[in-house]
Formats: sequence, structure tokens, C-alpha cells
Amino acid sequence: MGIAASILIGIAGLIHVYILVLESVRWRAPSTWKVFGLRSQEEADTTAGLAYNQGFYNLFLAIGALLGVVLLLSGGGSAGVGGGSAAAIAGFTLALFSAGSMFAASMVLLSTGRDKLRAVTIQGLPPLLGIVALLISLAV
Repeated sequence: MGIAASILIGIAGLIHVYILVLESVRWRAPSTWKVFGLRSQEEADTTAGLAYNQGFYNLFLAIGALLGVVLLLSGGGSAGVGGGSAAAIAGFTLALFSAGSMFAASMVLLSTGRDKLRAVTIQGLPPLLGIVALLISLAV
């Protein structure tokens, strides 16, 4: 189950890197406006600073998740109580915290409106499934 968790949290990390690209690199591109529901270049220009900052928040979450996966796998993938290496325990903790933050952020997005359900699913489902797999790996 540690491998499944690593794959799911790795996917979540890569999704958040992609979100960084959209928010911090491609924000002013018309194709990106459509993804975020912007209607004009003026709206994109007005919100560019906020999007740039938000993109980096997503990058930092991605770094935490991906580093957690690397540590978890390099430590043997077992973070069970008393049985895991220091690297595996650190990786488990970092992956769990990062995935939990990603999922929590998706719930904040959902609180802004049900019209965001697609984005919530993309942003929140992989880390949620990764968290479940991580917790199951403790019991196995």
C-alpha cells in the first residue's frame, strides 16, 4: 500500500506543479483564462499578482509531497510504528502533511461554490486517496 500511496501522492504533486505553471507562468494566456473562468485580458492582468503568488503556494505543496514520496521510498516504504527507518518516517510525515494540505485546500475551493466541483476533484481526489493508502499502509 506504500507504493500505491506514493504513486497517488506523486500524481498529486505533479498536478500541483502543473497548477504552478498555469498560475505563475501562463496566467495571461487566453487558454488559461478559460480554465479559471476569467473573461478578459484586463481581468487576467488585474489578478496576475495574486495568481503568481498562489502558483508558488502550489509549488511548495508539490515539493513537500514529492520529497515525502522520495524519502518514503528511499527508506524502504515502511513507516509502521517502531519498524520504519528515519527516512521512511520523515517521508510518511511529509507526504501526509502535504497531501492533507492539498486536500484541505480543495475543500476550501469547494466552499466557494459547487461550480468548482471539477477543479476540486482534480485537486483533491489524488491526495485524499493517497492519504487513505498511507493510513492503510500503517495497518498492514
